[in-house]
Amino acid sequence: MFLTISTTGTPERPATDLGFLLHKHPEKAQTFSTSHGTAHVFYPEASAERCTAALLLQVDPVALVRRGKGKGKGRGGAPDAALAQYVNDRPYAASSLLSVAMSTVFKSALNGVCRAMPERAAAPLPLRIEVPALPARGGAELVTKLFGPLGWTSVDAVAVPLDEQFPEWGDSRYVRLVLEGELRLADALRQLYILLPVLDDAKHYWVAPDEVDKLLRAGDGWLADHPEHKLITSRYLSRRWGLTRQAMERLELVRLAELDDLAVESVDNAVDETTDTEEKPVPLAEQRREAILEALRAAGASRVLDLGCGQGQLVQALLKDVRFTEIVGVDVSMRALTIASRRLKLDRMGERQAGRVTLRQGSLTYTDKRLGGYDAAVLSEVIEHLDLPRLPALEYAVFGSARPQTVLVTTPNVEYNVRWESLPAGHVRHGDHRFEWTRAEFRGWAQEVAQRHGYGVGFVPVGPDDPEVGPPTQMAVFTKTAEDGTKKDDTKKKEAKAA
Repeated sequence: MFLTISTTGTPERPATDLGFLLHKHPEKAQTFSTSHGTAHVFYPEASAERCTAALLLQVDPVALVRRGKGKGKGRGGAPDAALAQYVNDRPYAASSLLSVAMSTVFKSALNGVCRAMPERAAAPLPLRIEVPALPARGGAELVTKLFGPLGWTSVDAVAVPLDEQFPEWGDSRYVRLVLEGELRLADALRQLYILLPVLDDAKHYWVAPDEVDKLLRAGDGWLADHPEHKLITSRYLSRRWGLTRQAMERLELVRLAELDDLAVESVDNAVDETTDTEEKPVPLAEQRREAILEALRAAGASRVLDLGCGQGQLVQALLKDVRFTEIVGVDVSMRALTIASRRLKLDRMGERQAGRVTLRQGSLTYTDKRLGGYDAAVLSEVIEHLDLPRLPALEYAVFGSARPQTVLVTTPNVEYNVRWESLPAGHVRHGDHRFEWTRAEFRGWAQEVAQRHGYGVGFVPVGPDDPEVGPPTQMAVFTKTAEDGTKKDDTKKKEAKAA
């Protein structure tokens, strides 16, 4: 899929300033990894009189199938039949895939940011934008209705015939779109960012609540007053009624504020801390810490090990709850422990508080007698940083040697990765992750560990529990069922041999 952005200029204000505004040098061809494939930016022409930037997205068909696996016509799913995952227009026609690529490649330009030429970013430019193949459910007429009110001098949407050699077959649902006019580059890109998936009437990733914020940010200044704002909102949010209603209510506030030349907050007297919290999703790391704290409280733990404590975020949260009387953070990295010490302000902590916390360097794959006798141990986002052959050593060090009453293990759910819009296809969430497990793989490992060491195990979702791919984080809660399951097993084996 492909689009071009062209502008004209003069020797005093050369057209190649477009390179500054897009943050992409006209003399270079650049490549970017996106969540659905590889994006290329290059300049077919670059002179003082005329400059054209081209964005080409090469879709990864395997990643696209994986992302769409299990989807039907429901929320965010492809609207076509099952065969569409193998035979479709996605590598060729502009859609939400191209919008995602734009948000990745032209992020600064979309926000209107250009430190080198702020005055050029704030001023209208003579622009020509061409999209050779644009899916348009509603035809060329709808394309004109959507782009016409947005300040373009010319909106040329020409239907593409099904087959030029057989005109009697009629037109396809695709159009060749050419927009011409004087607009700010940021405004033009924001319009495309929203209207490409609207015209295609499909999205290729999960439509989460934060899509409302994306819609309102990109639609700032034009969406509230657009004659087709209801259709745009509904299609952009994949007809999810709850999200559409929320967006429409907020757009109405914007419209009323503009009529009275007031701030939106002054119109909406109901805006309070609760609303602010709803508009800003709680970070996954914070949800994870809260789930761990809740599990530790439910277990009645007071003396807790944070194994792989990193920079001390969980240790800091534990210290805020007086029921945790002793907290030991262990990490192999001295640098991480130094940062944790600064975070906790250990050098300025009162004597009683300082007596509750210890930071200790150590490897989790070696047994350490000092870690025995604790109520609970936490391995939060730790196991995926180990090479798989090292997992048995960690397993024995924690479950076989230290043997706390409760062990909490959290790790990413790789199935959820398809929901991260910014995560390139086939990539893990962090460069140091040696693996990321599916829910079935994690449960299989956890159940085997529990059986070997005399523990029971349950599983808790952390973060939004997607009905198709599960939660972003999976947590196993191990509870010791035998005082020394390993020794009992050994005794039984010896008795069996003697018999």
